[in-house]
Amino acid sequence: EVQLQASGGGLVQAGGSLRLSCAASGFTFDDYAIGWFRQAPGKEREGVSCISSSDGSTAYADSVKGRFTISRDNAKNMVHLQMSSLKPEDTAVYYCNAKNIIDGTDYWGQGTLVTVSS
Repeated sequence: EVQLQASGGGLVQAGGSLRLSCAASGFTFDDYAIGWFRQAPGKEREGVSCISSSDGSTAYADSVKGRFTISRDNAKNMVHLQMSSLKPEDTAVYYCNAKNIIDGTDYWGQGTLVTVSS
């Protein structure tokens, strides 16, 4: 059974930090790029960051560049998103996604809520 388990969300004050984790199982983790997406109330889901399956290259949305850092541990089938200097506009449900760039297979985990108070 494929599982993507996101965790680490919570309530934090503006300027604070949180570390999100995504634990994967049930598929060949090394073959998948992993992305973090978020959806704020009343807004569409948007991409936040992603990390490749091959060389660990990363990409970030402009809104989080310099504040968020994505990393992966292939030995533990884990991806982390370190979020710093959080802003109220970062409040959203955060989801992790696994995508096989060869065959397009795509998995979503359940979300974890991040709330940043001003």
